[in-house]
Amino acid sequence: MAGEAAANGIFPSHHYHSTAHEVLVVYGGSARVQFGGEAGIVASVTAGDVVIIPAGVGHKNLGATADFRVIGAYPRGQTWDICYGRAGERPRADENIARVPLPSADPVLGREGPLFAYWR
Repeated sequence: MAGEAAANGIFPSHHYHSTAHEVLVVYGGSARVQFGGEAGIVASVTAGDVVIIPAGVGHKNLGATADFRVIGAYPRGQTWDICYGRAGERPRADENIARVPLPSADPVLGREGPLFAYWR
């Protein structure tokens, strides 16, 4: 996963990417993030955490410390979009998600990393 990367935050509204997977690397502070939409799980992320978000999985920042810092990156060759779960996004978003290939490597440990043991 050596594509586009940017230091930024996590949007405070539910959104997902239909054209790319995403990796978040937290390098400062902490935040509560909801994954999977309104009924999804809530997780606390802190400096040192790495989160892999497959294409189509919603995420939202529910609140962060003032020193929260995160880098978001996308696999090489995948250009991200932003979808909000609106009715007009489908079926195109679903078709996009189905076409997104798996990343070529674990974003932290490379080709020998454990990503594919969990990603099915």
